[in-house]
Amino acid sequence: MTLNKATLFSSLLIISLLSGCAAVTIGTAATTGIALAHDRRSAGTVIDDQTIELKVLRVLYEVDNIRNNTHVNATCYNGALLLTGEAPTDSLINDITRRLRQIPQVRKVHNEITLAAPSSLISRSSDSLITSQAKVLLFRLNKIQDFDPTRVKVVSENGVVYLLGLLKQHEVSPVIETIRRVGGVQRVVKLFEIIR
Repeated sequence: MTLNKATLFSSLLIISLLSGCAAVTIGTAATTGIALAHDRRSAGTVIDDQTIELKVLRVLYEVDNIRNNTHVNATCYNGALLLTGEAPTDSLINDITRRLRQIPQVRKVHNEITLAAPSSLISRSSDSLITSQAKVLLFRLNKIQDFDPTRVKVVSENGVVYLLGLLKQHEVSPVIETIRRVGGVQRVVKLFEIIR
């Protein structure tokens, strides 16, 4: 194990032990090392994003009213926190958003939580299938110069696909058009940050 990989693994392990989510982070550490080779984010930013997600999980599960009455997912990419899912009241959505905005290093929050009862397992399974199919199709985009499909984060919720990542302008349209062709996609929301 090289010094950088050892440092990354040690950092993730320490973070996980401090946050109480060791199993999740150790599994994530293995894939993080591989993903870093292709990621346009720095290693520090990747670790920050994962740390933010762990802190979000802590908030979502420690607050009884949130844990018992909502279905909320959080994805952090380059300090931008995407919230998806359902909550039954506006006050609960606002409470979740307020709590999560306070997490250090969150640059902005994309609040896409809908006012509704938590979705069914069937709906969530359908979303997982959409996400999987979208990722497979992105790997077939081999005509875009310097494009790497692992740089696109795909999140699906109730047939809406949210796309995050650091992309060059010429990569955006082909990615969106590819995702629109996936069966079951109702809408595509691009949350990319454009780089040069």
